[in-house]
Parts: sequence; C-alpha cells; structure tokens
Amino acid sequence: MNISNYLRVWLSAIRPKTLGAAVSPILIGTAMAFGEGKGHALAALAALLGALLIQIGTNFSNDYFDYIKGADTEERLGPVRVTQSGQVRPKTMLWNFVMVFGLATLVGIYLVFRGGWPIVIIGILSIASGILYTGGPWPLGYLGLGDLFVLIFFGPVAVGGTFYVQTLEITPVVIIAGLGPGLLATALLAVNNLRDEPTDKKVGKLTLAVRFGTTFARAEYLAALVFSAVIPFILAFWTETHWYACISALIIIPGFSSIRQIISGVKGSELNITLASTGKLILIYGILFSLGWWIG
Repeated sequence: MNISNYLRVWLSAIRPKTLGAAVSPILIGTAMAFGEGKGHALAALAALLGALLIQIGTNFSNDYFDYIKGADTEERLGPVRVTQSGQVRPKTMLWNFVMVFGLATLVGIYLVFRGGWPIVIIGILSIASGILYTGGPWPLGYLGLGDLFVLIFFGPVAVGGTFYVQTLEITPVVIIAGLGPGLLATALLAVNNLRDEPTDKKVGKLTLAVRFGTTFARAEYLAALVFSAVIPFILAFWTETHWYACISALIIIPGFSSIRQIISGVKGSELNITLASTGKLILIYGILFSLGWWIG
C-alpha cells in the first residue's frame, strides 16, 4: 500500500465528519469560560486535543468491535469500515485504538494537574464509554443506551469539563448550555441508527431505531434539532444577557434540507448525506453559540 492510500484509509477510519461533535462542546465551554473572564488558553487547547483523541479512539474502537461482533458486513449501507473491508487488520486496529486512548490519557495528565480529581473521573468515564459503546459483554450501543451516553458525554460533560478546567468551577448555566451540542450529537447518532436499522436488526444490535422503529428515530432526530435551537433562548432568558448566543438557532436554516430528508422518509445509503450535513450543523452551532456568548 503506497503512502497516499495508507493515509486515505486511516483518514476514513478517523471519520472526520464526526469530529464536529467533539469540537463543538469544547468551543462552547471555552467561550463561556472567557465570558466569565476566567479563560485559560492552554487548558482549552488540551481539552480540545483530548476530546479529539477520545473521539478518534472511539471511532477506531467501534470499527474494531463492530467487525468482531459481526455488525459490519458487506450489506453495510454507510461508508466503508476499514476493518470489515480488509483494509486494516483487526489486530492493527486494536493496537491503534489502544494507542490513541493512551495519548488521550497523556493529555489528561495535564488536565488532571489543572483540575484535580473531577477530571480523573471524567477522563476514565469518557474513555470507558468510548470502548464500551461497542465493546465488552454488554456494549452500550447494542443495548440502546448509546443515545443517552452521547447526550451526556458530548453535552454537559464535555462543555462542563472544558469550563471547569479553565475556571475551576461549574454552574447550572454551563450544564444547560451543554445540552445544545449534546442534543445535536444525539441527532447525529439517530441518523446513523436510522440508516443502519435493517442490518442492526439482523445482528441483534438493539439501537433505539431497532427497539422502537424508524418513525421513532425520525422523531428523535427532529426533536433533538428543535430543542438544541431552544437551549440558547432558555439561557438568555435565565441570565437576562447573552442574547447574541441565540444566533445559534439559525442552524435550522442550513438544517432544513436534512429535516426535509428525515420527514420525507429517505432511508438507506441516502441518509449518508443527512449524516454528513448533521455533522456540519454541530460545528456551526458551536461556532455561532460561542461567538454570540463571547460578544455578550
């Protein structure tokens, strides 16, 4: 395999379109910290790097365990998984996700030095959730618990943790703000599960789309988008300031095509377009909310 193909394979395994879910809460937590006049640039950068490494490690782990458990087959409707397709050996993928989580742990050492034992707990739970999403005897994603964990860890935990390592405090406002990116990350997962519902059902992967049907998954997606747009208004009324953060609700405009696809009943591989556009919406939301909050 030449170098260009090698890089292409591993870029595919990283799944760049999902990384917005890791970046968005870090941006929001950092903007809120600087809004309090307590921002800490080095801690923010470390939090961003740690979040990206955990997301990439989770993607590698899912690639490996879904192959081992038989969830990824030739019938897969999503982008090609590199382990299932034979482009990367299972043992190589195993060692790579262990290595990436190890790098995340190294970054976490500084964050622990900065924030103490709460960061130890967040770090351990985040990495454990990344592995146990598809790994272990009771994988979260196979039990239908993935949506809840995505909402929590890509939402209040990520935003709150980022805010905490900079300010060394936490507030209810920050936790509520975390629900915005958490809901959008849940919407991303809902599209993924909606697309994979036929193949997941065959292997006993009991996502919410499998447990409650595709109509539920479509409603989940729409509800997540709508409530994420409502969150900044709740915060503005609560704090009686930061009205500019409400510009993040404008994601409904570029999100209209995705909403239309979900409502119209698009299914199968056509949902890959919805998945990609939703990943962009998460990042746009994080940027708009952060700029609006910072402005005041």
